[in-house]
Amino acid sequence: MSETLRFGSSSGQPTTRRDGIAKVTGAATFAADNHPDGLLYAVYVPATIARGTVTHLDVTAAKAHPGVVEVLTPDNCPPLPGGPDTKPFRFSFSFEALQDNTVRYANQPIALVLGETFEAATEGAKLLNPQYNALQPRLGLDGTTPFPTNGDGFGKPGTTVHGDPDAGHAAALQAVDVTYETPAQYHNAMETHAIVADWDGDHVTLDLPNQAIVMSCAAYAHHLGIPAENVTIRSPYLGGGFGSKVIINGPQMLAIMAARMTGRPVKLMLRRDQMFGPTGHRGATRQRLRIGIGADHRMTVLDHDSRATTSSFETFVESAANASQGLYASGALRSTHQGVRIDSGTPGPMRAPGEATGSAALECAMDEMAFEAGIDPLEFRLKNYAEREPGTDKPYSSKALRQCYAQGAERFGWAGRPLAPRQMKDADGLLVGWGMGTALFAAPMFAAQARAVLRPDGTGLVETAASDMGQGAWTALAQIAADSLGLPLDRIEFRSGSSDLPDAGVAGGSAHTASAGGALHAAGTDAIRHLADIATKDPASPLFGTGNAGVIARAGRLHASDDDSRSESFADIIARAGGAEVEGKGNVSRSPEAAEAHAMYSHGAVFAEVKVDPDLFQMRVTRLVGAFAAGRIINPRLAESQLMGGMIWGTSFALHEEAKFDARSGRIMNADFAGYHIPVNADVQGLEVITVHEDDPYVNALGIKGVGEIGITGTVGAIGNAIWHATGTRVRRFPIRIQDLLAGS
Repeated sequence: MSETLRFGSSSGQPTTRRDGIAKVTGAATFAADNHPDGLLYAVYVPATIARGTVTHLDVTAAKAHPGVVEVLTPDNCPPLPGGPDTKPFRFSFSFEALQDNTVRYANQPIALVLGETFEAATEGAKLLNPQYNALQPRLGLDGTTPFPTNGDGFGKPGTTVHGDPDAGHAAALQAVDVTYETPAQYHNAMETHAIVADWDGDHVTLDLPNQAIVMSCAAYAHHLGIPAENVTIRSPYLGGGFGSKVIINGPQMLAIMAARMTGRPVKLMLRRDQMFGPTGHRGATRQRLRIGIGADHRMTVLDHDSRATTSSFETFVESAANASQGLYASGALRSTHQGVRIDSGTPGPMRAPGEATGSAALECAMDEMAFEAGIDPLEFRLKNYAEREPGTDKPYSSKALRQCYAQGAERFGWAGRPLAPRQMKDADGLLVGWGMGTALFAAPMFAAQARAVLRPDGTGLVETAASDMGQGAWTALAQIAADSLGLPLDRIEFRSGSSDLPDAGVAGGSAHTASAGGALHAAGTDAIRHLADIATKDPASPLFGTGNAGVIARAGRLHASDDDSRSESFADIIARAGGAEVEGKGNVSRSPEAAEAHAMYSHGAVFAEVKVDPDLFQMRVTRLVGAFAAGRIINPRLAESQLMGGMIWGTSFALHEEAKFDARSGRIMNADFAGYHIPVNADVQGLEVITVHEDDPYVNALGIKGVGEIGITGTVGAIGNAIWHATGTRVRRFPIRIQDLLAGS
C-alpha cells in the first residue's frame, strides 16, 4: 500500500506562542525556579587576575560564617573522573573544576561556597579574600605570536584556496586592500547560566538551560564517570542561549560536584558580571581583505585573511574569513585564519559564529571596492552574483537572493541613491546615509528523533527533546507535528525539554526547526501510515480496499484521496481495532549525498538608513529593511521576530557592543549592562522584514532553512556602509564610535 500524505493547515500560519501565557503569568519554570528539599545555594568566587596562581584563600573565615556549609577549593575538591580537558562531543571545551590553583583568565572560578541561603553563600565568598601570584596578562590581537589553524575546529577556520589568487591580484585593474577589526563580544542572554543539581545515588537530575539536551547527558556523564542514562536534564524554558548554553562550563560542573560531595541538591546562578568569562564569547578579529576587479567590474580575486583571539588553553578560532567562500563569484578565492592566544576565557559559538564577524568586514570591503569602481554597491554585487557556490562550483539547493535584492531595494527606496558620500540631509540638517549588505548563513541539519502517538480519543501526543530559547521553537514544531498528524493544533499535546524524550539534536546553527521539525514530521507521517494500514485492511471501514489509491489525513479523519466522501475519524478506526494507541517514530538526518551535491544557504539583503549630527557626530539608525529567503516558513510571525532580532543584534554589533579589558589585570572593565552597551528601544526605530518565497527541494524533506542567525550577517555591514555614506569617513573598526567620526572629520 502507498499513501498520499500532505500538510494540513497549521504550517504557514502566524500562530502565537504556545508558551506565551505561561511566561507572562509567571507559570513558566526556568532552571533557577526549582527548589528541591534540602537545597544548598552555591556562589562561585571569580578570579580577579587573568594570569597567575592563587596563593591563599581564607577558608577558615568563610566556614566560620554560621550559614556556610562547605567551601570547595583545589585542596578539597574531588577529582573529576573524566577530567576537565577531554572532548566527549562536538561542542566540548576545556573548563575549570578546581583541579589546581592556576588562574588562566579573569572571572575563572577559584572556589565555590555553599550556604543554607544565597545571602550566606555570598557573604562566605567575600570572606575568602583570595591572594595571588599575578603575572602580566597577555591581551589583544598582538598579545602573543599568532599561530596558523588547521581547519579542524568549529567552522573549519583553516586555509581554503580556489583558483590562483596571485594571478587574480596581477590581473586586477583596480583593487582595495583594507583591514577591519571587531572586538570581543559576550553572550548576555536575559537568563544567566544557572543549574540545580540533585543526586539520587549515582543518578543526577540537572535543571539547567541547555541547547543540546540529550547530547549533553553523555558529555556530563563522561566527565562525572557515570553512564549516560544516569543523567537527566530538564530544560523546559530558556531565557536565551545564542550558542553559549550548548557548552559545558566550569561553574555548572562545580555545582554538580558539590551536590555529589554534600549529598544535598545545589543551586548556582551566575551574576551578570560572571557571564564575562567562563561561558563563552565571540573572540576579537582583525581581518584583511584584498579585492581586485577587471574592466567589467567583476572580481578577479577575493583574498580574506583573519586573525582571531582564543584562550591560552583551548583552540576555538572565529572562522571569519570563511564568509568569503560562499557568496560572490570571483576568479580566485583565498581564506586564511590565524589564532592568537590570550589570557581570557575560551571563545565559543555566538549567534552566527564566523559569519557575523566575517560578513561585517566583507560587506564593507565590497562597498569600498564599488566606490573605487564608481558604481552603485547593489549593482556591484549583482555583477558578481554567484549562480553556483564560488569555491566548490556546487549548485545552490535554492537561491532567491536576486529577489531579496529587488524586493528590499524597492521597499527601501534605494533607486536614486547618490554614489558620493555626504550628499543627503534631512529637514533638521542631519546627515543622511544609505548602505546595504548581503546576508548569508548556512542551512545545516542535525540528526534528530521524535515520537508521535494517536490516542483512542483521536487526539495526538508528540515528543522530542527540543529546546526553546525564547524564539518560539515549540510553537513552530507543534505546527509541523499537527500537520503531519492531520490534526488541528489544539488537538495535540506537545512534550519537550527533557532528556528522557527522543533526541531532538542541537538547538543551534539555525538548524533546530529543520532537524527537530523533520523528526516530528517523520514520526507523525509514520503514525498516520500505521493508522491507514489498519483502516484500509478493515472490511468495516469506509476506507477498506483503498490501498494503492492512498489516503489523506485531515482534521482528525482519514480521507480516500480519490473520493473525499469516503472517510473515517481517527477515533473510530482506533476503537474498532481494539482501542490501542497508534505510535509512529521519526529519525532523520541529512544524507551525505545531498550535502555533497548542493550548497545550502539562507540568503538575504539588508538596507540601512542612518542619520548623523554633523557637529556632534551622534549616530542613529533610522530605518532597516531586510529581505530574506529561507526556504519554507512555518510561522511567519515567529520567523519575522527572529529576523528582527538578528537585525537588532547587527545594530548592536555595529554601534554598541565591545568588551573592554584592563591591560594591567586582564579584567573586563564593563562587565554589566551599564558599561556593556546593547540597543534599547530608542536605538531601533524603523525596522521592517520581508520574507521572500523560496522552495527548496533538496535542503530537507520539509524545505526548511534557518532564520535565527542570518539577520546579523547583512546588517552590520549595511550600517557601517550607511555611516560612511552619511559622513564620508570610513571607519574600519567596530563598534563605530563618535570619536572615530570626529577623528576622520
